[in-house]
Amino acid sequence: MTKTFEYYFDFGSLATYLAHTQMDKIRAETGAQPIYLPMLLGAVFKATGNVSPVSVPAKGKYIFVDFKRFADSYGVPLNNNPFFPIITTTLMRMLTGLQMRSDARMHEFMDVIFKAIWVDALNLNDPEVVERVLQEANFDAAALLHLANAQETKDRLKDVTTQAVERGVFGAPTFFVGEQMFWGQDRIEQLKAALKS
Repeated sequence: MTKTFEYYFDFGSLATYLAHTQMDKIRAETGAQPIYLPMLLGAVFKATGNVSPVSVPAKGKYIFVDFKRFADSYGVPLNNNPFFPIITTTLMRMLTGLQMRSDARMHEFMDVIFKAIWVDALNLNDPEVVERVLQEANFDAAALLHLANAQETKDRLKDVTTQAVERGVFGAPTFFVGEQMFWGQDRIEQLKAALKS
């Protein structure tokens, strides 16, 4: 039986982008497969009383420096997005819709969106920019928007977000190995150790 771990995340989290870049390594080193659980980080913050690090000016200034060090150590690109925060509700609904339909391009969609936000530093708050990014990656932007607006998609994303809060999630990324919770991409080594044990 293949070992799995649960992975709660949101495109708007820089730490989640870094975690995303390490998924292949986690799989290769542990033999475990992630169960992807897209959630709305803003709703999690609201429910738990948590706030983005950038709400504290000194911390916000430092946090990018810290994450850039991680990116450099991982050997992956990272650029500060001047349009942050990105309101990701529609993007997370698109992903949820693809996941609900077991669409083979779900992971490619994730790659495209993470790159657009955290490498190309694009303004994905602008629907026209989102449409262009999707079209350039040969996605049907109109079909994805239709998928995102389906009530069953909205309900699924809301349910996963509620479940995350009920399980103690307060930020992204958050991983679970059974009932063991690991918050933040800087806990990946601990996550891997738990998966290997």
